[in-house]
Parts: sequence; C-alpha cells; structure tokens
Amino acid sequence: MGQLLVRKVDEAIIEALKREAVKNGRSAEAEHREILRRQLLPTSRRSLKAYLLAMPDLGEDRDFELRRPRARRVRL
Repeated sequence: MGQLLVRKVDEAIIEALKREAVKNGRSAEAEHREILRRQLLPTSRRSLKAYLLAMPDLGEDRDFELRRPRARRVRL
C-alpha cells in the first residue's frame, strides 16, 4: 500500500472530514480512504433503470404529454 500526504487543506474540510468519520464510526484517516475509494474506484455502475427509479415522483402523466397542433385538412 502506498501513502498519500495532502498539504494545505482548508480547516473547514478537515472538520467536515472528522464529522463524517465520527458519524460513520471511522478514524479521519479511514474516512479519507473511503471517500477516495468511493469516488475514484466505483464498484459498479448504476443502470438506467436504477436512475429512473430513483427519480422523485412529481407531476402527472398529462404534464408530460406532447401537445401537437391539429392537422389541417387538405382539400383536393
């Protein structure tokens, strides 16, 4: 395993990292590793179906209907 040293990190970021670590029952270092792993090495891609199912149920079906002008009659 390699090591990573990050310098000049804003104090607000460090505090947020520590809060997340406590919330998840990890050390700040372990939380940092988890964030990097989760962001850089996604385990699986979500399917389109999963994205669609995660969308909030807003509006009515008629809100999304196409409104087309009536066709003109052509007289021959």
